[in-house]
Amino acid sequence: MFNHSSISEFLLLAFADTRELQLLHFGLFLGIYLAALLGNGLIITAIACDHRLRTPMYFFLLNLSLLDLGSISTTLPKAMANSLWDTRTISYAGCAAQLFLFVFFVSAEYCLLTIMAYDRYVAICKPLHYGTLLGSRACAHMAAAAWGSGFLYALLHTANTFSLPLCHGNAVDQFFCEIPQILKLSCSDAYLREVGLLVVSACLGFGCFVFIVVSYVQIFRAVLRIPSEQGRHKAFSMCLRHLAVVSLYVSTGIFTYLKPPSVSSAILNLMVSLLYSVLPPSVNPLIYSMRNQQLKDALKKLFQSVVFQKQ
Repeated sequence: MFNHSSISEFLLLAFADTRELQLLHFGLFLGIYLAALLGNGLIITAIACDHRLRTPMYFFLLNLSLLDLGSISTTLPKAMANSLWDTRTISYAGCAAQLFLFVFFVSAEYCLLTIMAYDRYVAICKPLHYGTLLGSRACAHMAAAAWGSGFLYALLHTANTFSLPLCHGNAVDQFFCEIPQILKLSCSDAYLREVGLLVVSACLGFGCFVFIVVSYVQIFRAVLRIPSEQGRHKAFSMCLRHLAVVSLYVSTGIFTYLKPPSVSSAILNLMVSLLYSVLPPSVNPLIYSMRNQQLKDALKKLFQSVVFQKQ
């Protein structure tokens, strides 16, 4: 049960005090949000409409874009509304929902990135078994496992975090509700229970990271044995896009939660949180569309069909 005895709302961290800067932040975030919606929306539409992209890699990419849309839609709209209306408040239920959804989408995305590493490993190291190991049913089960794991993980942490007694005020030192900031408001030793869950989660996340690293070590060893330079280039280009997304995702998350306390400040925390909560969903479509001729052809075909229909 959630602890709803004394706090009815939380105060989020404001981006600026002056009205002009608040409106500037609103315009900036609106542009970023629309770009993320457009990029991820185009990828989802292109993959869903083009039968040539009905492969495991693009199926997982479609799921990744859906998770990116959910992740950025959990944090930015509320931040934009607060900047536009010059307010900092978020209701208790709204804060719990925001924390749950953000943890859900981010953890599911990390699980999916791990699955995508396995997809690349099978495609390059075991190409003759690709259709068997990654059939349509297996892909659906893997994607469902990623979404389900994210849901259970978020439900566990949200219920545990909001069951703690909160007596250190209601000011959250962040522009959205996240677990470490809510734990700072707790006045009970029970917060150690959530810290323990976070440690276990970090170990599981590290295990996924090791799996990704080991997969890519095997992938690069296999790629270097390809006799054709064109073949090596094609294999590298397929893997480097995924590796770039994983690197962006992991590096921003590690810097956020493992940076030394001596370099911690409200402004730095705000900037770093923007990196890991806003940057990946915004640039992932760009990373995956660069030098991806199949996706570019699908988008071109989509644009042409829309233009011809209007004519």
